[in-house]
Amino acid sequence: MTVVEERTVTVPVRRERPVVRRAVRGLALLGALGVWQVLTAADARVWVRFDRLPGPVEVAREFGRQLGHGPYYADVAQSLVRILTGFGLAAVAGIGLGIALARSRWAQDLLQPLLEVARPIPAIALVPVAILLFPANEQGIVFITFTAAFFPVLVSTRHAVAALPGVWEDAVRTLGGGRWRVLTGVVLPGALPGVFGGLSVGMGVAWICVVSAEMISGDFGVGYRTWQAYTIVDYPGVLVGMITIGVLGRATSGLVELAGRRLLAGRLG
Repeated sequence: MTVVEERTVTVPVRRERPVVRRAVRGLALLGALGVWQVLTAADARVWVRFDRLPGPVEVAREFGRQLGHGPYYADVAQSLVRILTGFGLAAVAGIGLGIALARSRWAQDLLQPLLEVARPIPAIALVPVAILLFPANEQGIVFITFTAAFFPVLVSTRHAVAALPGVWEDAVRTLGGGRWRVLTGVVLPGALPGVFGGLSVGMGVAWICVVSAEMISGDFGVGYRTWQAYTIVDYPGVLVGMITIGVLGRATSGLVELAGRRLLAGRLG
């Protein structure tokens, strides 16, 4: 009898070191800034017009000027309060209703038709409704932010819960677990990846809509200040506002993603 010896060949996985990846990302950013500077300095017109666009040096100078004044920080704080309030309310409502829609036929019959009709409506289109419904602009802007973040969280949570294997719940119930045990031991932990995917998308959409709402009906905030800069033909100020929005959006989305990784790591650990 011939014995065939099986050998497992391990293929080394090539992983880039974090320092190398950071260096590549930094060089990509510097390269983009360099191209921007060259095109604006040469007043280039290559399908789009760079002859009227301020260059990065001019924008950096304006950024430094605004960082030395209090109104810039007041606008950032106002936008953050709006985004965190609206997003926090949307997270609670979206996760709760998403679980209910995935697990309750009564919730599906009563709520889903209305929600499916409202979901395609862009949140920014609700600005006139918000003006009519709420006595203050602040409440209306928070409402628009809430609406923008609510539906991505709702849909992602509903699909994540509905996709959970039924055998998990059956196992818990076989061991004597009730509804609360199923919710805390199966539904919430199992749906976490989908829930945080929806939260990350919702945060990005919320920033788009809160800035748009500030431009239309706000008195303070980064969006309001960016629009005011445009009305007085302060193009470096416009780009400062755009960069600020991008940085704030990336920072808040990064915090949501970090929280998701920590919770998922704790669950797996």
